[in-house]
Amino acid sequence: MATGHTDPQRRERILAATLDHIADEGVAGVSHRKIATRAAVPLGSMTYHFSGIDDLLREAFTRFADHIVGVFERQLDHADGPQQVREAVTDLIHTLSEGPRRDLILTQELYTLAARRPEYRELTQAWMGRSRDLLERHFDPDTARQLDALIEGLTLHRALDGAPHGRELTRQAVDRITSISTP
Repeated sequence: MATGHTDPQRRERILAATLDHIADEGVAGVSHRKIATRAAVPLGSMTYHFSGIDDLLREAFTRFADHIVGVFERQLDHADGPQQVREAVTDLIHTLSEGPRRDLILTQELYTLAARRPEYRELTQAWMGRSRDLLERHFDPDTARQLDALIEGLTLHRALDGAPHGRELTRQAVDRITSISTP
């Protein structure tokens, strides 16, 4: 098998395997051995690329947060004007809630870690800051904060509800929060 120096994708495979493992078994099941097996890399690669499990988890969750921020960017970047932005936020909520179940699980696993451990709380705060910055391109800071909370809450509710609400209810919620805000 190639060494870390001749296998430039090894680190990426380890991070991807970590997120896949967390989505399948949760953070509690993460170990160097399990991730190395899943990534099809030698066990020694784990300590070569990461200083420990926390380093691995922080990097993996940072990659995941980058992915979700990318979803925000794709939905919001081309919106111009208040009504288009409201539609983009509505689309974002539905994209996230109807997207891969894996993303929902990873989000909740990260939130659980953040509730218990300050270093993960910092990661989630940075993630929220980035999503709010994107929303603040269109809304004042208070409205952006409210919308960010709405996006997270409605995404979770829609994803877990046996009969999720439709676009009209989402649109009404977005309209209510943004009706007094001037983009």
